[in-house]
Amino acid sequence: MSRPSHILVTGGAGFVGSHAAEFYAERGAKVTVYDNMSRVSSLETADETRNTASFNRDYLEENYPEISFIDGDVRNRKRLFDVVEGHDAIVHTAGQVAVTASLNDPHYDFQVNAEGTFNILDAASAAESDPAVVFASTNKVYGDNVNEIPVKEVNSRYWYDSPEYNDGIPESLSIDDCEHTPYGVSKLAGDLYVQDYAARNEVDAAAFRMSCIYGPRQFGNEDQGWVAHFAISAKRDEPITVFGDGKQVRDVLYVTDLIDAYDSFLSDPTNKPAVFNMGGGPENTTSLLELLEILGENHGWEADVTYDEWREGDQKVYVSDISRAKEHLNWKPKVDFNEGVERYAEWLSTIE
Repeated sequence: MSRPSHILVTGGAGFVGSHAAEFYAERGAKVTVYDNMSRVSSLETADETRNTASFNRDYLEENYPEISFIDGDVRNRKRLFDVVEGHDAIVHTAGQVAVTASLNDPHYDFQVNAEGTFNILDAASAAESDPAVVFASTNKVYGDNVNEIPVKEVNSRYWYDSPEYNDGIPESLSIDDCEHTPYGVSKLAGDLYVQDYAARNEVDAAAFRMSCIYGPRQFGNEDQGWVAHFAISAKRDEPITVFGDGKQVRDVLYVTDLIDAYDSFLSDPTNKPAVFNMGGGPENTTSLLELLEILGENHGWEADVTYDEWREGDQKVYVSDISRAKEHLNWKPKVDFNEGVERYAEWLSTIE
């Protein structure tokens, strides 16, 4: 087992990417961030006060001046081939990140998520430095099959009404014969390319099908990053729209735990599965209503909430079965949800 020493982080000015860049810079690796700084302009409800890329690039440049920054787009195939060479690992987090944006512009969504991921894998396969790749996939690849699982209503949340899913959704859940969103489809295409390149031994690669990731330096909005969106909005006394009844449940994972999982794969990728469901698992879950209650009771951040219709592609319950990651990556979450929310709230209080 050997930790990589030359890391390329696509989307490295984003929330997850910046934490990956910081993780490896802290450990003395040479880190290259590849980002076109486009996120704030690609989300309808984003504004400059929630410009994650700008904030995180400033943070990384100030604290880790040794990190190299390249202004680049994963759709630029030729550029990627030049950049990838010399790196021994790639953390691929660049992408179009929102279901709503994919519905408005599915072509752009396809180009970035599907074609961009293919470009990364093809460049990695061609590189003499032979980099391993982790891909930030999503639970949305399962489409509406998630909603075919029976659920029950229990107080302030929904939960699975089948013992088969007590540990959450496994990687074996079907991706077929169901409705998908363009975002789910484009991410699934990238995910399948990861599996194909890994199966043909072209690249040591894995797709991490992520549930809700949260933590410091995340500026969420109602399109993406809902834990941060709720906390920021409640603290600022800004209105929050809850789509549905607020009892929908997600497993949540603190961002440093995610990076630990990435690192475990990249440090020893041989003979590992190419797909991992990645989240906090059954022990780290919350409904929207429960998070709002925590923010109000623990911090006095009372949210101004209105309710609207369920959104296309939403899921009443999604909880990751993380058994495979525990077994093959020798990994488990270290930061439980209550501690993670406190950490996020403390960080938020330092910048506002």
